[in-house]
Amino acid sequence: MPLTLPDLLARTALTARLGPVHVGASWADVTALLGEPREMLRSRRWPRLYGYGDLEVLVCRCGRVGLVTVRAGTGTVELPTCADTFRGEPTEAEVIAALDRAGCPWEADSAHTFGDQRGLRVPATCALFVFVVPGDGRPRLHSLGLPGDGHACPA
Repeated sequence: MPLTLPDLLARTALTARLGPVHVGASWADVTALLGEPREMLRSRRWPRLYGYGDLEVLVCRCGRVGLVTVRAGTGTVELPTCADTFRGEPTEAEVIAALDRAGCPWEADSAHTFGDQRGLRVPATCALFVFVVPGDGRPRLHSLGLPGDGHACPA
């Protein structure tokens, strides 16, 4: 059975890693393995936001990865750590089923649940799944975020 986006993201939430990409990773190591990314916002200021397909990485001046986000709210999701693309916008039910299959405990996140948005958090890694609720009432995944670790850049 081929790997689905919900299954990949459940593993990512459980380990707080997507291949070589994780909070605290050396940016030099990431680019050595994945190649040069596109710069999301042209700026001389730090931190800087870079992208590989639907993976976004915030990088600190000292060369550490500070935040990791996978955007999933489009029809097709492309990630540099996978040879294939994935069907985007999985439902909340599909993500929950994948988290359960992976043995990844999760909980509703009330701080990110309001209006037409819902949040699920993985307590062990603080990974946050954010869903949007369209007119049909079935929440669809917008993004998975791996939050920073409180790093204060010495540079």
